[in-house]
Parts: sequence; structure tokens; C-alpha cells
Amino acid sequence: MSLRKKAEELGIRYFLVSYSDLFGTARAKLVPAAAIDAICDEGATFAGFATWLDMTPADPDVFAKPDPASLIQLPWKPEVGWLAADLWMNGRPVAHAPRNVLKASLSKIHARGYELRTGVECEFFLLSPDGQSVADPFDSQAKPCYDQHALVRRYDLIAEICDALELMGWEPYQNDHEDANGQFEINWKFSEALQTADRQTFFKYMVKSLAEKHGLRATFMPKPFQRLTGSGCHTHISLWDRERGTSLFSDSKDREGLSEMAYHFLGGILHSAEALCAIVTPSVNSYRRINAAVTTSGATWSPNTISYAGNNRTHMIRIPGGGRFELRLVDGSANPYLLAAAILEAGMDGVEMRRDPGHPSEVNVYQNPEGLPQPRLLPDNLLDALRAFDASPVLRTGLGDEFASAYSRLKRAQWRDYAAHVSAWELANTLDC
Repeated sequence: MSLRKKAEELGIRYFLVSYSDLFGTARAKLVPAAAIDAICDEGATFAGFATWLDMTPADPDVFAKPDPASLIQLPWKPEVGWLAADLWMNGRPVAHAPRNVLKASLSKIHARGYELRTGVECEFFLLSPDGQSVADPFDSQAKPCYDQHALVRRYDLIAEICDALELMGWEPYQNDHEDANGQFEINWKFSEALQTADRQTFFKYMVKSLAEKHGLRATFMPKPFQRLTGSGCHTHISLWDRERGTSLFSDSKDREGLSEMAYHFLGGILHSAEALCAIVTPSVNSYRRINAAVTTSGATWSPNTISYAGNNRTHMIRIPGGGRFELRLVDGSANPYLLAAAILEAGMDGVEMRRDPGHPSEVNVYQNPEGLPQPRLLPDNLLDALRAFDASPVLRTGLGDEFASAYSRLKRAQWRDYAAHVSAWELANTLDC
């Protein structure tokens, strides 16, 4: 069925044809339903240089070709449909466009009969419209996690988001107030990696839009407040047999419930962790979360070491149950498509090279990092992560040199822009030197 016919059935008047640039910013054009079939064939035109893509004003048009399978009807504005789009230029896919990068990585494992499934835990803050403080003045406990009163004070917004997830068939299963004042999390069922990335992209747009409707501002920024716990995007990872629909990561005989393949995949992520940070903790602000001092709640809940454990939240990787593991490194500034692609490339390198992660740690690394046999620390800042990424043959080869060069070039420019700013801290500590 054509999208125009689908629009008639659903009462859709307009489509948002949307793509994600390298920095994870959603870009879109609003297309009338009468024109959507032509746009599916030809693509909506964009000037690539006007967004965060590695292009110049001299480059030709970029064409965003929507994926009909990604259609989401906006629950709060049902006359609009959202479509994830793939970028094309000069008659071929743009190699460094994030959704194309993920699809290329997935095609390699699909050829081997594998499927990557992921689930994400997107934490976010609800702030005042100016973004300067948490929106709820009564949300002030030192340990506000799971605070019933603060959760129910935001019932109207949280319930509207959760109802929307249910309406869209995402199977939401819990909502909670998180560890920082003003911080929340809404969980839905895991799925195939491309679908999860599309959904995560839409989720961020939806949460921000509905927060604005309620007179609030939502942010997925990793660390908006110095003394409060930052927002992560814990990512659950498993590999499946595409034909049989069975997990390749499960082993009931293993103490943690993981197969040999799962341990090798996990070992690949540990092996490439420093380089992986450039993708999954991609902002200057990310390193205020993963290398943070103790917060008012008593713990940052963020990793500081490259390590893994069973059901122990102080490590970079946690195994909460059989058949999957959780990468706690990822934060809310990560591009949903790139984070899945980078995890997949690092993990499959581990499978190919049979990388041994060693035994899971039993220690609380917040209190006893020396308890790790060979402790490895995460990068101190984005520049260190980019240097590791540039030096990583695993990620550069796996994700493609065209993408790697484009991403590194734009991210280094972003770092230089940050480094050029004189901060209030510098003025306070060096003005009278």
C-alpha cells in the first residue's frame, strides 16, 4: 500500500520526513500527504552543509528517502506522521549518514544469519522553560530516586508519554523518578536494533514536544547539574539467530547465563572501550558524567573504569540476567544509530578475534578500583576519546573510513570551539594570577 493511501486510512495530512545528522540532531521537512509517494521515490531535498554533515555549500542536494516501515503517527497530533529517512546524494547512499552507517553494519551480520536486538533506558530531566533549574521546586530530596510524591506530581506528563508508547505498540512496562532531582525514565520493550534506533530518535522528539505542551523543558543532556546524577542511556545488547528467533547469547549452564559468543562480544566492547567513547559519550558534557565526583545521592551510577561484572552497577558493563548484558557507558547525547553501529562493530570484532574479557569482577569499583586486576580508566575528555577513535582500526574499518573521517573532523571542530571559550572557573581561579 502506498503511503498516500495509508495517510487516507489514518487521517494523516502531513508527514515529517526526518533524518539524524552526525551530532544526533533531528532534521525534517513537512510534506503534504498528497506528495508523499513522490517523496518516497525521489526523496526530500536538503542542503547537507546546513546541518551537521561533512559537506560544503558546493555539494549538491541531499535527498532524504523515507522508510515506510518506520511510520509513526504522532499520538498528540495524529494528523501528522513521522518517517525516518535515509540520505542519498549523487544517486548513492551518503556513507557517513548515521542511519546508513547502522544499516551497513547490520547488513554484515544479517548475511551471517544474525540479528542485533537492543533496548535503551533513556533518562531525562524536566526543567523550567529557561533550563536553569529542575521544574519541580518540591523535588529536593538528597536521595530522590523512586520518590512517589515527585513522580505523581508529574503524573499528567509521564502518563501522556506512557500512553503514547502503548498506543504505538512499543510495550512500555515501567516509569520512574530517577536518582537526580527532576530526573525520570520511561522503559519500553527491546527490539531489533534499527527499530530501536528509530524509536529512540522519535522518543526524544516526543518527550521534548510533550514537555513543552505542559510548559516544561525536557533535556537528555548527560550532566546539566554539577551535584546531581547525570542522565545515562543504558543499552541492553543481545544477538539472535534471525531464522530461528533464538538467542545466541544465552547459556543456562553459565553462572551469569551468557554463552561463549556473548563473552567474546563483550570482550570486544571492553577491548575498544576508549575509542567507543567517542561515539557513545560524544559530547564535551559527557565526561562530567562518567568522571564525576560523588553526587548528593551518594553515587554517580556512572562507570569510571573499563570493566564488567554480574549484577553490579558500579562497572561499565553489567549482566543483569541471562542472554544479554547492559552497557552503562552510553549517555543521552549519543546518536541512536551510531551507538548501535559502534557497539555492533566492537562486539563482532570480539567474536571474530575471540577476545577474552576475563572473569567478571565482584568488587565495588567506586570504593575499590584497585580491586581490579589491571584497572583501565575511561578517557578524561572528548579529545582523548577522539584520539582513541582515530587510532582504532576496529571502529575505523568497521564503520567505514569515510564516516570515521567525517565524524572525527566535525567532532574535533566542536572540541576546538569549546576549548576557545573562557569559563567562569578560569576567571575565578586565574584572573589574579
